Amino acid sequence: MKRLLRITVNSAIFSFIPILSWFCLGLLVDKNLVNVFTLTYPLQFIWALLKSIFGTGANISKEKDKDDNAVLSGMTAGIFVGFIIFGLFAINVKKYIEFMNMDYEIYKEFAIYSIIQLYIQLIFSFILEKLYFEGKEKKANKYCIQMNLLNYVVLMLSALFIKNKMGIVVTTLLTILIYTLVVTGKQYKKFKFKVHIIKYIKYESVEIANNILFFLIFLFGLSNALEFGKKYIIALNFVALITDTQWDSFEAISTVAKIDISQEKFNYIEHRNNAYKLLAILITTVFIMLGISYRFYELDLWITMIYLSFELINFVIYPIYKIKTCYLQLEKLGKKITTNKILAGTLRFLMSLLKTPYCTGLGQVTSSIYQFITVNMMFHRNFVIDKEGNISKK
Repeated sequence: MKRLLRITVNSAIFSFIPILSWFCLGLLVDKNLVNVFTLTYPLQFIWALLKSIFGTGANISKEKDKDDNAVLSGMTAGIFVGFIIFGLFAINVKKYIEFMNMDYEIYKEFAIYSIIQLYIQLIFSFILEKLYFEGKEKKANKYCIQMNLLNYVVLMLSALFIKNKMGIVVTTLLTILIYTLVVTGKQYKKFKFKVHIIKYIKYESVEIANNILFFLIFLFGLSNALEFGKKYIIALNFVALITDTQWDSFEAISTVAKIDISQEKFNYIEHRNNAYKLLAILITTVFIMLGISYRFYELDLWITMIYLSFELINFVIYPIYKIKTCYLQLEKLGKKITTNKILAGTLRFLMSLLKTPYCTGLGQVTSSIYQFITVNMMFHRNFVIDKEGNISKK
C-alpha cells in the first residue's frame, strides 16, 4: 500500500498542479482559459500512448527480456517521435481549435502552451517511469514536486507581471524545458541504441489500443458535445477538472500491478484491496474539490451531476477489470485482451457520436460495464485465485 500511495502522490502532483494552473489563469488572465483543459484533453491520450510504448513498454522489456539498453533506447526514440507529433499539432493549432468548435482568437496562445507542455511532460514521464521500475519512488516524487512547483510558480508570476499572453507562454515553457533537460541528462549513461518497438508494443498493447481509441473518442465526442452550448461546456469542463487528477492517480494501481507481475511478486487480493482503499481516498477528494470550487462557476447543477455520475460509476468498477487486464496482458493472453479492449473502445467511440451532450459519459459507462463483464469471464476461464490471493492456471 505504501508503494501504491507513493506513486499515487506522484501522479496526483503531476496532474493536479496543471489543473490548478488553469483555474488560476482563468482568474488572472481570462476566465475562458480554464476551458483549454477540455480543448486539449484528447491530446493527453497521445501523451499516454507514447509513454506506454517508449516508457512503460521499454521498462517491462528490460525486466522480462533482460535488455539493459531498452530503457534509454526507448526514451530517446520517444523524445524524437513526440517532438514530431506534438510539433505538428502546434503548427496546425488553428485547425485543431476550429475542429473542436472553440474560438481561435481566445485560445490560440494557451492552446500552443498546453500542446508544448504535454510534450515536455512526456519527456519527464519517461524519467519517472524509469525511476519507478528501479524502485526509486522517493527520487521520482522529488523531481515531480520540483518540476510542477516550478511550472506553477513561473506561470503565475508571468501571468501577474507580463501582460502579453505569448510572453507568459514562452517564459514558462522555456523554464520547465531547461529543468526537464537537466533531469533527463542525469539519467543517461553509455548505452547501445537498439529499439525493439514490437516488444514494447506487445507488453503494452492494451494501453496502446486504449489510448488510440480514447484520442478518437474525445476528439470527436468533445467536438460533438461542445456544439450544444456554453452551459454544457462549463459543466463538462468542471467535472473533468475535479476528476482528472483522480483518474491519473488511479493509474498507479496498474503501474504497481505491472511491476509486480513482471517481477513475479503479484498477489491479486492485496492489489484489489489496496486499489479500493485508494478509491475511497480519491472519491473523497472529488467531493472536496466540488465543494470548494463549485461557487466559482455558473453551473447548471442538474447537468453537472449527470456528468459526475458517469465518472463515479466508472470509478467503482474500474479496479477489478483493470488489475485483471494487466495480468492477462502480461501472462500470454495479450492478443485476446487487446482485441477485447479494441471492441470496448469501438463501442465507446460509436456512443460518443450520438447527438447528445452526454455522449462521452454514456460511452464511458457502456464501455466500462462491457469490460467488467468480459474481462472477468476471460480471466476466470483461464486462471484461479486461491484464498491467499495467489493465481494459478486452470
